[in-house]
Amino acid sequence: KVEFRNIDFSYNVGGKVLNNINFKVNPGDKIALVGATGSGKTTIISLLSRFYDPTDGEILVDGKNIKYVDLYSYRSQMGIMLQDTFLFSSTIMENIRYGRLDATDEEVINAAKAVNAHEFIMKLENGYDTEVNERGSRLSLGQRQLVSFARALLANPRILILDEATSNIDMESEEMIMNVIRELSKTKMILFISHRLSNVVDSDCIYMMKDGIVAEEGTHEQLMCKKGRYQHLFDKQKELESYSANMLWNESLKK
Repeated sequence: KVEFRNIDFSYNVGGKVLNNINFKVNPGDKIALVGATGSGKTTIISLLSRFYDPTDGEILVDGKNIKYVDLYSYRSQMGIMLQDTFLFSSTIMENIRYGRLDATDEEVINAAKAVNAHEFIMKLENGYDTEVNERGSRLSLGQRQLVSFARALLANPRILILDEATSNIDMESEEMIMNVIRELSKTKMILFISHRLSNVVDSDCIYMMKDGIVAEEGTHEQLMCKKGRYQHLFDKQKELESYSANMLWNESLKK
């Protein structure tokens, strides 16, 4: 169980990034953080991961302030996939295995299959033994994200944090990953950041961030009924997606 209690946060310079953040997440909950760039979503994830400590307030996990929990033990129970993925100068097999160092080759491959990465990996010159450069520069952004997600999945974490987990991948892989996330949410706590609101509609609670505060919160249905900022952005995105789909269809008819 995670609780943010009266959380304020400021970096060394500038004003508050977060202001009086309060929410609770129970085991098995899927929580979505949405809002514009700079609204505070990733800062919340960074605080939960203890990359920083709050300026004021406290973050509790199972009732204990995470400032006083062994950091190695705490992070070993978390799987984190950030928007800016990092791959080491090693093989793809070893990059995925960093999620759990004692994992067998079969477990690594199964994690890759679960996120739809196995097919592209097997097309590389040495498959799972293909060496990738520092930060994975030999792979596309989407391929790096899939490898990163396989790593997070392999860790079998109690808390899974996904920051724009599908931002650079194709639609087929995105749908597969969303199905994996839905399955994982039955047993794990998931905190999901996404600009694409269609990916968060089945969340147990959605927190709409604006300028460092929680501007709106509730399920998708509750927020749509409020007819606030969330409802406006959701309808706008659906309109744009429909327009894009029609454009693609018309282009295909011309060929």
